[in-house]
Amino acid sequence: MSRKKVIVITGPTATGKTALGVRLAEQIGAEVVSADSMQVYTYMDIGTAKPTKDEMRDIPHHMIGIVPPWEDYSVARYVQDASKCVNSIFRRGKQPILVGGTGLYIDSLLDGREFSARGNPMIRQNLEHEYDNIGGEAMLSKLSAVDKDSAAKLHANNKKRIVRALEAFEITGKPISQHNLETKKIPPRYNAVEIALTYADRASLYTKINLRVDDMMSKGLECEVAALLKMGISRSCTSMHAIGYKEISDALVNGTQIKEAVEKIKMESRRYAKRQLTWLRRNNSIRWVEWDDEPDFNGFSKEWMAGGIYETK
Repeated sequence: MSRKKVIVITGPTATGKTALGVRLAEQIGAEVVSADSMQVYTYMDIGTAKPTKDEMRDIPHHMIGIVPPWEDYSVARYVQDASKCVNSIFRRGKQPILVGGTGLYIDSLLDGREFSARGNPMIRQNLEHEYDNIGGEAMLSKLSAVDKDSAAKLHANNKKRIVRALEAFEITGKPISQHNLETKKIPPRYNAVEIALTYADRASLYTKINLRVDDMMSKGLECEVAALLKMGISRSCTSMHAIGYKEISDALVNGTQIKEAVEKIKMESRRYAKRQLTWLRRNNSIRWVEWDDEPDFNGFSKEWMAGGIYETK
């Protein structure tokens, strides 16, 4: 088995990534590194589908519950923290398995992508206020004056990315589009075997997603969100924008029906799964595993151990 090769198990939500990651880790003596942008937060267990102690089955899991929900956690921080975990696993003679559905986190970790600069909260806040005062069109025009390539790809309503691009330019004096072109020339940080899970029938995927949301509600998602609000976690925090938390918190604060919030969670989760699939299908090196009605972990294990999946280029 080749060393310094990260195994990746990804795919849309509700496809069995966590369970397969644990099974594979048991078979090959591996450790799991989460690649989920919301599982990094503490106090957010049910809505992020964090694996329970029983589900982990004594397999070490990293990058889960490492920051409080009032912090804004970025892809740059993820790459810094996760790469330390992966390198530590390699040094101990173990195999890291990256498990999760946040494509940007996975790609950034594997690609060796550098980030233009650490954010500057004061600059960002000033730019956000400027955006609110003069409007998106004017801010997009301002960005176009220093970074035409980035501006051409953005809509005036995309406040977050417009502000980020201007913030990066103010900090570095370099267009973020130029930085992105330069980082494409950097060799990958890790070699990888990338496996994406989905269902052969899209309807089966959507059914699984709906059932997962119902299961989260039965496990106490509403109480979990209420506890976060009671802790004083602002609804403007990145963590509270996660699917499930946003809809339930809106319902609790505005006094609307929880039943309506649940249906919206299901809809947004299905939309997110569609975006995940779109992101993953751009990667020609991914090996797709399509389940029928239920995940076939035993069949996967047999193919894996026979070398048919691991040796995929």
